[in-house]
Amino acid sequence: MIDEATAQEAERLRRWRLAFGSEAGESLGTLDLSGGDLSMDRVLNALYGEEKGPGSLGASSPQVARWLGDIRTYFPSSTVRVMQQDAFERLNLRQMLLEPELLETVEPDVQLVANLLTLSRVIPERTKETARQVVRTVVEEVERKIAHRMVESVRGSLNRATRSYRPRPHEINWDRTIRANLKHYLPDRGTVIPERLIGHGHRRRQSSLRDIVLCVDQSGSMATSVVYSGIFGAVLASIRAVSTRMVVFDTAVVDLTEDLHDPVDLLFGAQLGGGTDINRALAYCQGLIARPTDTILVLITDLYEGGNAQEMLKRAAALVGSGVQLVCLLALSDQGAPSYDHANAAALAGIGVPTFACSPDLFPDLMAAAIQKQDLTQWAARNDVVTARGD
Repeated sequence: MIDEATAQEAERLRRWRLAFGSEAGESLGTLDLSGGDLSMDRVLNALYGEEKGPGSLGASSPQVARWLGDIRTYFPSSTVRVMQQDAFERLNLRQMLLEPELLETVEPDVQLVANLLTLSRVIPERTKETARQVVRTVVEEVERKIAHRMVESVRGSLNRATRSYRPRPHEINWDRTIRANLKHYLPDRGTVIPERLIGHGHRRRQSSLRDIVLCVDQSGSMATSVVYSGIFGAVLASIRAVSTRMVVFDTAVVDLTEDLHDPVDLLFGAQLGGGTDINRALAYCQGLIARPTDTILVLITDLYEGGNAQEMLKRAAALVGSGVQLVCLLALSDQGAPSYDHANAAALAGIGVPTFACSPDLFPDLMAAAIQKQDLTQWAARNDVVTARGD
C-alpha cells in the first residue's frame, strides 16, 4: 500500500512532467505518463513543445479543430482561453477565426471578441454569422454580470446628486431626514426636531440629468477596451436619466451612438487598427457638448498620439475649463497594467484630468462617483488604482 508521502511525491513529479514536457523525462527518473495524462501531454506539446512532431498543430484545419476540442476536454474554461490566445500568437492561427467550423469550437471570451473585431474586415461571408453569434454570446455574458450593478450604481448616484435641502413638503425624504437629525432627538417629547430637511430633489422632465460621452481609441492595442466600452455604453444608453453617446476614433472619428441599442452591431461598427488622432476625436466630442457642467467625457486611450499632442492638451484644458468633467482611462480591461504614453498622461494629470487605467469591475463605481462629481483622483486612491501624476 502506497503511503501518503509517496503519493504526494508521485503527484508532484507528475505535475512537473506535464509542465516541462518530454524534455523533463530524464531528470524525473522513470516517470511515465499513461491514459488521460498522456493525451493531455500531447495537447500541451502541440502548442508549447520546442519541436513539432506528428502531434503538432501545423496548418491543418482538422488537426486544429481536434486540438480545440481536446483542450476543452482536459482543461477548465479559464485555462482554455489562455491556451487559445497562446495558439493565436505562437502558431499564427488567426486564420482559424475565418473558418466557421473552427470558430464554433473555440471558448468565447472578451479577448476572442477583440481578435474577431480586428479581423472583421477580412472575415468571409460564410463566417460572419458564426462570428456574430460568438460576439453576442460574450456580450450577453458580460451584460449579465455588469448590467444590474451598472444601472443601480448610476441611478443611485443620480438620486444623491439631485438631493435637495430645501424640499417642498411632498418632496421630503423622511428616512434620510430623520437619520440626519437624530442628534436633535428630544426624549421628553419622543420626537426629532429636524434642523435640516432632505428631499428627493427635482427630476428634470424634458432632459437628462447627465450627459455621458464615451470617446474610445480603436487602435489595435485598445481592442479589449473597445469591447468593454461598447457593452458599458449599451447599458448606459438603457438608463433614461442619462444621455449617452459613443464615439470611436483612430485617425478618423466615427459616431456609433445610433448602434447603442445593439452592442453587437456597435462592436462590428468599430474598425480596429490604424493610427491615433486624439485631438481630432476631442474636437468632435467638444461639438457634441451642449451642457458642459452636466457632461462627463470619458476618454479611453493609451495616449500614443499620432496627431498634434500640444493641440490635444490645449483642447483637453479648454474642455476642463468649460466645466466638462473629463476623465482619461488608459485602458478599460482586466489585463493588468497597460502600456501608455507617460508624458501625455502626466500632462493631462497636470491640467486636472484624472488619468488612470480601470478594470471592468470598477467602471460602474467610477461612473457613479463621476455623476456625484466626486474627486476621481481620491476615488482612484481609495480603490488602489494607480494614477498618472503631473509634473
